[in-house]
Amino acid sequence: MNDFPSIKRLALAAACLALAAGAHAAEPTAPLSAAASDPAALKWMVGAPPPADKIIRFDDGSYFTFPQLRWSVSHFRQLMPTVDVSRGLGAPVPLKRALRKDIDGLRFTPLGSKDSMTWEQSLGANYTDGIVVLHRGRIVYERYLGVLKDSGQHGAMSVTKSVMGTIGAALVAEGKLDPGKKVADYVPELAASAFGDATVRQVLDMTTGLKFSEDYADPKAEVWQHAAAGNPLPKPKDYTGPRSYFEYLQTVRHEGRHGEAFGYRTVNADVLGWLIARVTGQNVNDYLSEHIWQKLGAEQDAYMSVDSTGTPFAGGGLSAGLRDLARFGEMLRNDGRYNGQQILPKAAVDDIRRGGDKQLFAKGGYDLLKGWSYRDMWWVTHNDHGAYMARGVYGQRIYVDPKAEMVIVRFASTPTAANAANDPTTTPAFEALGKLLLAKPK
Repeated sequence: MNDFPSIKRLALAAACLALAAGAHAAEPTAPLSAAASDPAALKWMVGAPPPADKIIRFDDGSYFTFPQLRWSVSHFRQLMPTVDVSRGLGAPVPLKRALRKDIDGLRFTPLGSKDSMTWEQSLGANYTDGIVVLHRGRIVYERYLGVLKDSGQHGAMSVTKSVMGTIGAALVAEGKLDPGKKVADYVPELAASAFGDATVRQVLDMTTGLKFSEDYADPKAEVWQHAAAGNPLPKPKDYTGPRSYFEYLQTVRHEGRHGEAFGYRTVNADVLGWLIARVTGQNVNDYLSEHIWQKLGAEQDAYMSVDSTGTPFAGGGLSAGLRDLARFGEMLRNDGRYNGQQILPKAAVDDIRRGGDKQLFAKGGYDLLKGWSYRDMWWVTHNDHGAYMARGVYGQRIYVDPKAEMVIVRFASTPTAANAANDPTTTPAFEALGKLLLAKPK
């Protein structure tokens, strides 16, 4: 190793990108509370220039260190290269408001607990940066905390996968992607990789058999190599590995057989991004802009982080405004229709709602998600409201409850990456609110 500082920077930043993709890291003990870690109160990056102890950087990995993370998730564009998801030049479509006063006091019991808590208490428990609730298309609840403003964007993390999965489902419904075809039929460059003989459906539902570990605690896990390849920083002189997401995907090897079990692996979303680009002739950010974002009447441009070749990170690179993701969720709740037009084929939304194979999902070992499934990169609850969810590390969520006619979008910056850490105070809270809105609509 003849360039240790560069290698160290690459490894640190790669580690952070791995976390954004959904990998799990060793977590801090006794983390600061939401109030004590409030990035506005801690004054990160305030000043011209900020004091040395308040500066957050990408290249040394500090941007994904808690509590600095709580500032970074609302400022990714300030720290790394990105590309636009343009909202276009039309006027935004306003969301009507009918704010309710009975939501903060709503009580629910967290999973595994005997003691109830209120909705308002759950905001702090989940280090919420922003949350909005739509009921029948109207905003009934909206809060911004920390440094996130209503005019700002926040990292969606692996919620990005569900956005990509929605596009994939739409392309299948439109006949542009054949779910039964092999990936290599569309992307011959992947023929020699583990993806070559996987079907499009197996990629969409993450039932591929891959030698790919997302165990961040293991320094030899493939997730490190994936993140290093996608890292936009200059590579050390002696670096000989892949230099982009697409280059890395060609190196992934088989482990097990396709179609036998659900296995959550970010590289599936990157392959889907390549499939989308190949069959549409557009990078995913441009396709998302033209075919969804502009048609939604979004308030803001979204953006996506990119690798050194400008390829958007389909596995976790989206940042967006809170209300714009709510519009996205409302479009799904309304069978793909929004802003007076059919944006997605209804068949695509129906396919997401139906969910995937519960038995294959059970093999993934998600103890808090028993009875759930995974379809088109969405997590399907199969509860009595027919709810389905997009999930991202550090607490990001889109929750669509068709029966309650409700959409919830939450941005957060928890000290623990894994969703299992906040599921106990998230899922029952969302379910309780759906029951409240169903029982007492206004």
